[in-house]
Amino acid sequence: MVRLEERKSSTRHLPIEALPPPRNAYIPLIQHIGKPCTSLKVGVGDSVTKGQKIATAQAQISSPVHASVSGKVTAIHPWPHPVLNRCQTIVIAREGKDETANESTRSDQEIARLTAEEIRNMVFEAGIVGMGGASFPTHVKLNPPKPVDTLIVNGAECEPCLTADDRLMVEKTSEIVKGTGLIAKCLNATKVYIAIENNKPDAIAAFRHAIRDTQYAIRILKSYYPQGGEKQLIKNVLNKEVPRGKLPFDVGVSVQNVATVFAVYETVYLCKPLFERVVTVTGSCITNPKNLLVRIGTPIQELISACGALREKPAKIVIGGPMMGIAQYTDLVPVIKSTNGIILMNAREAEWLQEQPCIRCGACVRECPAGLMPCMINLASLKNLMAQAKEYGALDCIECGICNYVCPASRNLLQTIKRAKLEMPK
Repeated sequence: MVRLEERKSSTRHLPIEALPPPRNAYIPLIQHIGKPCTSLKVGVGDSVTKGQKIATAQAQISSPVHASVSGKVTAIHPWPHPVLNRCQTIVIAREGKDETANESTRSDQEIARLTAEEIRNMVFEAGIVGMGGASFPTHVKLNPPKPVDTLIVNGAECEPCLTADDRLMVEKTSEIVKGTGLIAKCLNATKVYIAIENNKPDAIAAFRHAIRDTQYAIRILKSYYPQGGEKQLIKNVLNKEVPRGKLPFDVGVSVQNVATVFAVYETVYLCKPLFERVVTVTGSCITNPKNLLVRIGTPIQELISACGALREKPAKIVIGGPMMGIAQYTDLVPVIKSTNGIILMNAREAEWLQEQPCIRCGACVRECPAGLMPCMINLASLKNLMAQAKEYGALDCIECGICNYVCPASRNLLQTIKRAKLEMPK
């Protein structure tokens, strides 16, 4: 792991602001790992209300999507997507009042009577996925194939520039603690740890107060990247190694991002599906960086506009953090469930470095948090030896970007590893 320049100071102390709902919401039919939604619940011309389920899928690894505004469906067609280039999207024109499909809440007594299976079903129906970036359907993670005795709530937020999770932990501490209890019940976990990096003192103080009457423990971690990776977090919190090719449940652990935990709380306590999330909007081109509560489907141009006139024209717009984020070709792409940040970079920051021959220094090998040899996977990929890239462990790459960051020759290691993962034999 490496120490990175954090660049969080411009937003870490800014309260979350609610962005007004968009005039048109663009709801992609895939916002998660797995199969896209194929079963449409609406058609062009139909009226919908905020929170209404508008599409789902029958596959196990999938997640429904919901309307984020009340209005009328005006189109169902391909639209720019922040990860997939383009995908089928339901377009909703906002009309009238911002009505909610279900405004009921549940009492503490009702929630205490819920079974683990009932909670998992609520999480599925609400369309909750991992909100730290991975976007794996949460209802699947709440039903692991092996016994899990330990839950780690991931509050690391190790990417530079991003403070959405930090602010959520400060402002919604008690709600996250309640959501943690719901997830622990689903997993039958007896040990619970709240993992927070030491560069978030306000969040640490808030949780120390909030968990004083529970059996939960806080683990304060050094601020290193990628501290928030599941396997790295498990190693640093529990001193347990997740073997290559295995998953956290193989060592009896489940890791859940704090934003995901908060979404579970809202679903179970407030009967609220996942149709909005907190997004950090920042970067050298932004005049007034902000942490915004944003409806899913809002074009990112509206988030950028909410931060005032630009200081300068951006050379690159990245969704996510600067290490693992994805550069965008248009500001029409919408916020999706995994969108935690939007970064506008100037020409100097976005400069493309000239790639040089590998000097065999071994820096990428020494620093790889997954214990891989990125230089060798890079070589196999460039020579189209995808089976060999697989033998070198390309599938275990967490795509953190450290190999690119530390390479003195500016090799595009991560890009070739991603290509190998896509093209290698199954």
